[in-house]
Amino acid sequence: MVDQDFVLHIPENLDLAATAPLLCAGITTYSPLRHWKVGPGQKVGIVGIGGLGHMGVKIAKAMGAHVVVITTSASKVEDAKRLGADEVILSTDQEQMKKNAGTLHFILDCVSAQHDINVYLSLLKRDGSLTLVGAPEHPLPVAPFSLIPTRKSFSGSMIGGIAETQEMLNFCGKHNITSDIELIRMQDINKAYDRLLKSDVKYRFVIDMDSLKNN
Repeated sequence: MVDQDFVLHIPENLDLAATAPLLCAGITTYSPLRHWKVGPGQKVGIVGIGGLGHMGVKIAKAMGAHVVVITTSASKVEDAKRLGADEVILSTDQEQMKKNAGTLHFILDCVSAQHDINVYLSLLKRDGSLTLVGAPEHPLPVAPFSLIPTRKSFSGSMIGGIAETQEMLNFCGKHNITSDIELIRMQDINKAYDRLLKSDVKYRFVIDMDSLKNN
């Protein structure tokens, strides 16, 4: 028996394996994008293209925003555009960062490694908001004058509840959005973990539970 209050409906047009990460990465990125009313007429930055970031790009684009990916890696430029990004900024290029200062309405920061949050706050317009969904191990120092002069906001967000998760699934069903995954056998989970440590995954591993029958 399952309590109906904790059951989610998966749209029939979505592949089940590729939908599984929506229950984590999908709702984690959908919730803040919805809360801050991301939509047409806005330039939205997505920092980091990984398990969270690639979903942020897809969802923000489907919401009608002009999506700008911000990455440290030139090798991810083409993949960012494939995912739906309208622009890509290399954060390691000071000229690109300077050129784009004060241009974004909202930034979703999906990076869990240590990074200088002030660099990204500089990209926000007046009254812009940056929301952190990544989880760096150590505190991220924020310079007061990264926020004060132009009334910027720095916040965080986690996943949503059942109702919002269902809303996200319905949205993804409408726009045919799923995660980019690699389906693996349970027997290969140690190899997958080693690859995960090397960031060798685009962008989520999903375990095929049928593979348990082979043990």
